Amino acid sequence: MRVGIVVGSIREGRVGEQVGQWILEQAQAHGGADFELVDLKKFNVPLFTSETHPAMANRNYDDPAVQSWSDKINEFDAFIFVTAEYKHGVPGAFKNAFDSIAPEWMNKRIAFVGYGAANGTRAIEQWRGIVANMNMWDIRSTVELSLFTEFNETGFAPDARRNDDLKALLDQLVA
Repeated sequence: MRVGIVVGSIREGRVGEQVGQWILEQAQAHGGADFELVDLKKFNVPLFTSETHPAMANRNYDDPAVQSWSDKINEFDAFIFVTAEYKHGVPGAFKNAFDSIAPEWMNKRIAFVGYGAANGTRAIEQWRGIVANMNMWDIRSTVELSLFTEFNETGFAPDARRNDDLKALLDQLVA
């Protein structure tokens, strides 16, 4: 099984990269699957404006950046979304990238690691409704990180209990 750890924030100064790297290291030590970090920022997915609905595009997209995103996402059997929470919701660029393709997401397992002022909880809950439309199977365990207590001037500093939270998530995802 191949699992894509998708970092969904593209902002300058974002902390999602650090969170994604922590997940990757823990996941590789956990085993049970092949894990790869996928940084949305590197794909430069444009705003979704295509005339063709992604479900009807047969994985052939008008824009080369969307095609590259499609090709990468299609490599995976499951995902861990690393999601920021912006204004009580999912990051706009991440939602746009999700909406730009369709069959690549269908019927795959998904887990969530969120971060924000409210630990990313609201973004995770919104993602659950969004991914259900692609018949994705979300696992119950999540990791929710506080911007106030788990990030400091030197970067990401997860609470010790987060390793157990992530282990539970990985156990369920690869089962």
